[in-house]
Amino acid sequence: MIQFRHVTKSFGAVGVRDVSFICPPGTVTGFLGPNGAGKSTSLRVLCGLIRPDSGSATIDGVAYAQLPQPGRRVGVMLDATAMHPGRTGRETLILAAQVLDVGDARVAQVLDVVGLDRAAIGRHAGTYSLGMRQRLALGLALLGDPGVLVLDEPANGLDPQGIRWMRTLLREYADRGGTVLLSSHLLPEVEAIADHLVVIDQGTIVADATPQELQGAGGTSVRALDPSALTAALVASGYQPTEAGNGLVRVQATTEQVGRVAAAASVVLTELRPIGHDLEQVFFELTGHGASA
Repeated sequence: MIQFRHVTKSFGAVGVRDVSFICPPGTVTGFLGPNGAGKSTSLRVLCGLIRPDSGSATIDGVAYAQLPQPGRRVGVMLDATAMHPGRTGRETLILAAQVLDVGDARVAQVLDVVGLDRAAIGRHAGTYSLGMRQRLALGLALLGDPGVLVLDEPANGLDPQGIRWMRTLLREYADRGGTVLLSSHLLPEVEAIADHLVVIDQGTIVADATPQELQGAGGTSVRALDPSALTAALVASGYQPTEAGNGLVRVQATTEQVGRVAAAASVVLTELRPIGHDLEQVFFELTGHGASA
């Protein structure tokens, strides 16, 4: 499990403030926010590259720097370009395997998983396309067979087939009990894979919910045999419904809350559904920025 507890780190006027959220085992958490919102700072604090001014970020209750053999517990991919350009893909993985004390058999397994063939791994990493570097970087993260993955923009440079492969890989990893924290600017891909979403803006967490909860944040649309009675019951319960015509009532409440109010007032409902938003629209509303991350 990944846990951020009130993490604050300032770089003058920028940084992160009181960042708190949890990534449970068996889930993919999408970490979203505009450029400069604090995503990279948060991930670097988690991975021990930056010391927070206050608060803590832990993996299974332990700070990254205090983990024995951290590469065997946490697979980290923060910058796919951070590899020696003069080494081949195979040399890069073999050297990392020696550091992690895993055998050559694991290198072969990882190469098969990330889809780098014999010709590719024999070339210098400096000649790789961005998509190939992403695959090699993910291979490095997976090499120690960790239970946690921390990935910053892992789908950058991948073609549609590669993105689909990445999505399947991470979904299966989480379904086997792994924990994934995934920062990405590809909102549709995050929506397709994430069990949970954390949105950060200007260094502060502005949303922490499931995709369904965020997309249903527009409230509830409801029809009743007696719309006036429903409206009166909602007002009496402290809500502010609006009548949209043809017996349709909209209210900023969950479907369960509206259903309970209607049942208590003996109002018969004929339609009850959340007012959905797509993830991009929710992102805009939460951050007031474009959909880059």
